[in-house]
Formats: sequence, structure tokens, C-alpha cells
Amino acid sequence: MQIYETGLRRRRALDQQDLRQHRGGRVVEFAAPAGTLLHEPGDAVRYAYFPRGSAPVSYRVVLRDGRAIESALIGREGAIGGIVGQGRLPAYARAEVQLGGSFFRIDLNHLEEAKERSLTLRHLFARYADCLMAQVFQSVACSAAHSIEQRTARWLLAATERTGAENLTVTQEQLATMLGVGRSYLSRVIHELRRRGVIETRRSRLAVRNPEGLRSLACECNKAVSRHFNDVLEGVYPAGKTG
Repeated sequence: MQIYETGLRRRRALDQQDLRQHRGGRVVEFAAPAGTLLHEPGDAVRYAYFPRGSAPVSYRVVLRDGRAIESALIGREGAIGGIVGQGRLPAYARAEVQLGGSFFRIDLNHLEEAKERSLTLRHLFARYADCLMAQVFQSVACSAAHSIEQRTARWLLAATERTGAENLTVTQEQLATMLGVGRSYLSRVIHELRRRGVIETRRSRLAVRNPEGLRSLACECNKAVSRHFNDVLEGVYPAGKTG
């Protein structure tokens, strides 16, 4: 499956022609294991992070009872922190590394300097902000309209497309919390997906074994978001088959 090729080429070009040229090498590599909190609600956002490889980040809204419901999943196509606002504005949601891996990181002050000097960067971040909002809109509609099975299949597809990895380090309890559903309901869904041969379960892992089968069970939300990303960013979102 062709995944992210066009988007990755554009990101490399931006790294070389815009960020590195204008910041004097202020982009640094940053490694984070699964569970790392990049920021919590109310924190001053100091850095922008660009996931590399299989290191997606989950934006989660923290409720009064302590549950943290996922509102967006960011992978190689995107960025976390400083997307719209300038300076170190407070964070609204928790940003948590879902799968451990590496990132590029840049101080927001340096990123704003790069944006001021590069019309390409300004346009790219403005367009990406629109795409991120589309993902949040679709997430709200998905939670209200689609079954747990459809939403689970959609999340697994989104995670594999954003990382290129078929083995996902996530427990059923974590996935249930992110989807805002009961563990017992999700367990029945996972059991059915496993029975159909589309996934395998291992200790603290879910492995996608039949993407086409999973795609047939998912709602249209992942495909709708993918289409909007492609319309707005011309290939920064995963190319090829989406579900």
C-alpha cells in the first residue's frame, strides 16, 4: 500500500528549504516512549512536534471524572503544538504519545520566525489547521452516529495509515477510554474482529492482519477526512487506499 509518500517528500523539502534554512539548525530530534505527555490542559505550549515514522500523538479531552477521550490522532502527516496561535498559548487538550518513536521538535518562537520568513510555511500551517479542524468535526459526528464496531475499525485504520505500522501498542482498556466506550463493549467488538481474521491480539498490542476486511467494517469517517486532507494539502495525507 502506498502510504504518505507524497506527504513525506513535501515534509523533507520543507525541512531542508524552509525550516533548516531559516532557523539555523534549531530543529532537534526528540525521542519519546508511549505514554509521554507533550502537554496537559492549561500548560504553556512551548514546542511544536513533528512525528516521524510510527509515533502518532493522541489529542485527548480530559473530563472531570478523569477519563481522557480522544478528539484527534496526529501522525506523520501533521504536527502538534503551535498550529494556529502565535507564542506560548495555553493548551486546551492533553497531547499524549500513542506509540513510542522519534519526532522533530522546534521551539515555537523559532517556528514563528521561520513562518515570518517563509510564505510556504505560513500557507502550509494555515491549510493544516483547516485539516485538523475537519478531523475534529468528523470525530464528533462519528461518535454520535456510528457503532462501536465501526468506530473501532476506523481508529485502527487511522492509526495504521498515520504510522505505516500494523502492530499497534495499545491495550483494549486504553482504546475503550479513548473511544469513550465501556471496556466490556469493546472487548466484544475486538473478539468479533479477531474471529473474522482482520486483527490479532497480543499482550498490550493489536495487530491489523486484513486491512481490506477492516476497511469494509469501518464507517466512512476516515475516508472523508483523508479526502479533505488531499483536497487541501494535495497529498500530505496518506495516498492510496483509505477506509
